[in-house]
Amino acid sequence: MKTFHLERSTLVPYPLEHVFDFFSRAENLELLTPPWLSFRILTPRPIRMCEGALIDYRLRVHGIPLSWRSEITVWEPPYRFVDEQRRGPYREWVHTHTFEPHPAGTRIADEVRYRLPLWPAGELAHPVVRAQLGRIFGFRGEAIRQALIPGRA
Repeated sequence: MKTFHLERSTLVPYPLEHVFDFFSRAENLELLTPPWLSFRILTPRPIRMCEGALIDYRLRVHGIPLSWRSEITVWEPPYRFVDEQRRGPYREWVHTHTFEPHPAGTRIADEVRYRLPLWPAGELAHPVVRAQLGRIFGFRGEAIRQALIPGRA
């Protein structure tokens, strides 16, 4: 079974602590997810972000409703955290979020390691999945910049 990788980075003109603080509030995930996914967090709020935190949410992919549970498995403020799918559509999903100071603000790096279900049919569907993930992370990059504008985050 093949493991796939996706890497993206976004540079934002805000200090590291401000950016990490934004990501420390789980409800902000709703701001960073494209509206066409009908994403909503099911876990009661407030959600304390820390190692071991579980976040349940629901979304729609190509009109199909999906439940997803993520666990924060690494929490290293203000530089990094990792969330892993515990229940959801992938056979494996590990998303590493890294935050680095940069002369122009903060560089946010996303690395996702994932495996698709239903081998080998899942691998045949990978071009469609990859394109969908590209759209989602493209949306996310601009959404991060907008959400971090002072007074919004």
